[in-house]
Order: sequence, then C-alpha cells, then structure tokens
Amino acid sequence: MRRVAYQHYIPPVNFGYVENDLYRCGQPNELNFPFMEKLGLRCIVWLAPEEPNQNVMDFVDDQDIQLHHLGVQEGGNASDPITEDMILEAFDLILDTRNHPMAIMCNIGRHRTGTMVGCLRKLQRWNLASIFEEYRRFAGPKVRILNEQFIELFDTDLVRVPVSPPPWL
Repeated sequence: MRRVAYQHYIPPVNFGYVENDLYRCGQPNELNFPFMEKLGLRCIVWLAPEEPNQNVMDFVDDQDIQLHHLGVQEGGNASDPITEDMILEAFDLILDTRNHPMAIMCNIGRHRTGTMVGCLRKLQRWNLASIFEEYRRFAGPKVRILNEQFIELFDTDLVRVPVSPPPWL
C-alpha cells in the first residue's frame, strides 16, 4: 500500500482573521510556514520590541515579504506599553491596500497585536464591549487593563485615512 504525504497547515499561535487580507498572530515557527505561505503575505507589521527570530527573518526574505518593525522604542523593553506613535505608524501601513495581504504580529500575538486590532475596531466604530471581548479572547487570562484603557482613550481622529481605504473601513 502506497502512503500519501499530507501537507499540514498549522496556523501560528493566536492566529486570527481580522478582515479581508488582514490577519493577526504571534511569531510563527517552522511548522507554521506552510500555512503562512498560503496567505500570500506582502507585508508584516511587527510590533514587538525585539527582532523576529532568524527563522522568521529567513521566511520573510524567501517569500519577499516586507517587514516593518515598529515595536522599537529608545531605551524600551518588552514590558513597555504600545505607544500612540506606533499605532499611527501601523495604521499608515494597514490602511494602504498596496500592502495587503498583511499580518499584524508580536511575539505571542496577544497584547501589542490585540491593542492594535482594538484600535482598528474603534476606527471601524465597533462598540467598546465588542472590542474588549475580542481583545480578551486572544489575551486569555493575561488581560492588561492598561491596553483596554489605551484602546478606549485612543483618538481615531489622529488616523490618516487614505483616499482609497480598504473596503472594510
């Protein structure tokens, strides 16, 4: 009897569909690369303060994906909260459809990614209860009240919406 080799498609930790051609997740590993390849990503918005690991950097190079590392702060560390400037810089990339398909990532895809997606939901005029429910679903037992406060107080009027925004905005 002949065995058939099956390709397994395993999404990264905290993977989620945000909108058409927009995804969220934690840092993928080698097991996730076949899945990630199927997404046909053009761009990754990386929100963690440290660089992605070398395997991710090699994958990005092999797939010709643009990586935008926005998580770096002068003298900052991994526990520093996300900043308004980071969010606004990420929006410039996320709302430009030339960058799609795109993934928003941080190490685990929980706090920084969740805050970014929460601010996007606010820009989409979701109600706060729904925004926080989505944030908490990905954060699990490690919800950070400061991130929820950041989302609640985020001023969407600061976001530069392009002339031709994505259809989901």
